[in-house]
Amino acid sequence: MKSFSPVYIPVGVPTFHLESAQAQFDASVALLKSIDERFAVPDKMLLNLDDLRAYLDTLAPDLIVFQNLTFANAAYMSEVLRRFDCPMLLWTLREPVIDGGRLRLNSLTGAYSAANALRAFDDRSFEYLFGAPSEERSRETIEAVVKAAALKKGMRSLKMSAVGHTPQGFGFGRALDSELMNAFGVELEAIEARELIDKAKTYTDEEVAAYLEKTEQMTCGLDRTPEHNRIDHARLLKAYSDYVREHNIGALASRCWPDFFTAFGTPVCTVLSMLNDEGVAAACEADIYGALSMWIGMQLSGEPVFFGDPVSLDEGENTVTFWHCGAAACSLARRDTGAVVGVHPNRKIGPAMDFGCEAFPEATIFRIGREPDGFFRFFLTEGEALDKPKQFIGTSIVVKTDSPAREVVEKSVKDGFEPHFVVIKGRHAAALEALASMYGFEVCRY
Repeated sequence: MKSFSPVYIPVGVPTFHLESAQAQFDASVALLKSIDERFAVPDKMLLNLDDLRAYLDTLAPDLIVFQNLTFANAAYMSEVLRRFDCPMLLWTLREPVIDGGRLRLNSLTGAYSAANALRAFDDRSFEYLFGAPSEERSRETIEAVVKAAALKKGMRSLKMSAVGHTPQGFGFGRALDSELMNAFGVELEAIEARELIDKAKTYTDEEVAAYLEKTEQMTCGLDRTPEHNRIDHARLLKAYSDYVREHNIGALASRCWPDFFTAFGTPVCTVLSMLNDEGVAAACEADIYGALSMWIGMQLSGEPVFFGDPVSLDEGENTVTFWHCGAAACSLARRDTGAVVGVHPNRKIGPAMDFGCEAFPEATIFRIGREPDGFFRFFLTEGEALDKPKQFIGTSIVVKTDSPAREVVEKSVKDGFEPHFVVIKGRHAAALEALASMYGFEVCRY
């Protein structure tokens, strides 16, 4: 993410009202720098092709904000397209004065000219903004596009891991390494769950003491878990942590049942919880696209996200409850209970997380969906995470959706979405819609 390079390309011609153009240029630079200080900006307005070419020679953009300060013909956009292929935001300025006198900017006509060139140039996709630098909508749109472009850049350096295979009937979580690389630029490696289990079995109690202590510090009630399960949890946590660090893994999807109960005797749930708190997106049931959805949500919010199944609908409260067996990050727990440790709801073996999540006033529910034909789509809806206690054994979060909850559920079921979703703190639909557009994916907004 640190290497992300957004650039501002403000073009025009000197035959329009340059005082008005200069004011818009100065205000645009100030806005862009306030959004991301990494924005490259020229020293002056680019009012001829020679100045444009000289500026472009200095750039290696990951995002282009192309702005018509005044009208400029298609040659300006064509020069950019000839050199770069990266996400682009085409920004049209509002005409500053309408008084029956001179047309000061004519930015909108320039936008049509630029967009026509984009369409002609292998139908290049782009985002679009109409508005002055002073408008809040302009800030919101640019912020969303910057976040999306940074995510797209970041995914090209993301390395994921599939730890074991999905259980029977959970094939929706599987992914091919070539497919992930082709669609997202993400590298995927695979390791058998057995390999990490076997590694965990080799550690002594002394070697895992620090991992046990860390879990004790972050959770509540771990002492109620039998000692051999506590120690085996610490062994697993060290095995996963060492693997993630040594292989530079940013997100993983791990097999969980039945192997960790039958072959090891201790669940992996709390291990995944700890990894999520350390910034590694860790999904259970070997759901690769669930883990990638988690990683995207964590990049947008800067915090762990909730991963789970929609299990309950309440039309009276207009809520959907999301739940899973017990792998939620400790930091998501309600403050009045803390990150309580219990047992897996089906296997009755611990440690597994067992708490309700804290409330937050803005929430985004998201999922990367894979169609049977191999195309991708984004599930999106927004709302509020309510102040609710634990709903079932395991971890849960109750979201009041902006749209009618019954419609969200009924439509997404009929649309055939996968049963795992992530709940992200904050409203991020605009950035996710921009990201989908950059990839050419369908957005299913509920």
